[in-house]
Amino acid sequence: MNFPESESYLLSLGNEVETMKLGLENIRKLLTALGEPQNKYLKVQVAGTNGKGSVCAFLGSICRAAGIKAGVFTSPHLVSITERVRVNSVYLSEAAFARYSTVVRDTAERMVADKELEYTPTFFEQVTAIALLAFADAKVELAILETGLGGRLDATTAASAEIAAITRIDIDHQEYLGDTIIGIAAEKADIIHNGSKVVIGEQQAEAMHVILSACRQHNVDPSLAEQVSTTCGSGWLKLTTDRAEYDLKQLGLLGRHQIENAKVAILLAEVLQTNFPISTQHIIGGLEKPLHPGRLEYQDRYLFDGAHNVGGAKALADYLDEFVERPVTMLFASVKDKNVAAMAEVLFKRAENVILTRMENSRSMTSQEIAHALPEDVNVTNVHLTSNVSEALAKADTLRSDDGVILITGSLYLVGEVKRLLRSEI
Repeated sequence: MNFPESESYLLSLGNEVETMKLGLENIRKLLTALGEPQNKYLKVQVAGTNGKGSVCAFLGSICRAAGIKAGVFTSPHLVSITERVRVNSVYLSEAAFARYSTVVRDTAERMVADKELEYTPTFFEQVTAIALLAFADAKVELAILETGLGGRLDATTAASAEIAAITRIDIDHQEYLGDTIIGIAAEKADIIHNGSKVVIGEQQAEAMHVILSACRQHNVDPSLAEQVSTTCGSGWLKLTTDRAEYDLKQLGLLGRHQIENAKVAILLAEVLQTNFPISTQHIIGGLEKPLHPGRLEYQDRYLFDGAHNVGGAKALADYLDEFVERPVTMLFASVKDKNVAAMAEVLFKRAENVILTRMENSRSMTSQEIAHALPEDVNVTNVHLTSNVSEALAKADTLRSDDGVILITGSLYLVGEVKRLLRSEI
């Protein structure tokens, strides 16, 4: 397959959430047939509700500063599927992606035909296999794996990472993970196993209790982000662990919520000091220069932030309150399993105008469905309904104040679609 063919094939497998099959047997058999690529390098797996991608971005940047050859696997992508697989911060080329996709597809189809697999591996299972295979061929020293959904049965968990991190846990993906913090925390804590080295991000008490119980069950002594102290002032930030002090000018990712993600990345880097020569200066440099598109990212008159749940919406609202004085025109879309009412309650009052729209994604709500889900106290006079993202962008341009910013939020899928549309206009 060439790249367009490989991309078309993977997309034909269906939406990565709607067609997801939680379970490890299929992906483990597939990886065995591919030569167990995941066993050829050290691995860090990052699970959690919010902050997973930011932690991966920070840690990848630290590795780059330290000269460690690292692979980073994240999801979803914004513009190109190749964004999901990076080696030393460089996206996998389209030609390489197509080559690995062909190997994985051919292997999977043979195994299904021979009844070695019960079903054709899903989109996410195959992309995970592509990443793990690419990392092995690139001879990475470390792979940083962002969990797709949950933890216990997520395809990335089949890699059996030696090091695990759990970022802040909140209510999200209730259809798959349950509707309580305790249940969701249990799913995510299941990436911990005997011999794991574990870093735990700041948590609600209920979630922390579950995760610490899992650590005790597996005789693990975790590192806790809540024990990293923070002091800051104008133009400086100091993060202090029991090993070192990290004096930064500023974090490379915007928003105060990134401080807790930076704490997790620091503790992971300190764990990795057992395996790699990572200095204090490497950690500082990495925290100051990460790459993480679509998260509080400015591009001309646009501000992109893929806040896709209540926790993300609160972090975005805090950023807007503290740092954005320009008038905001908000373009908002969401997939169907989100608490739109709670997100709207947090975000919509920060905008002069809110434009609701429907994404191309098969899970997208229509603008009418979003409008019906809004709480009664939302000002409907500044809420505008559109049928697609292109129409919404045009509407935003007509409503935006001369000095205003157009905020794209509610879903990373929306961020990606807007970026693709803007790129096509260049």
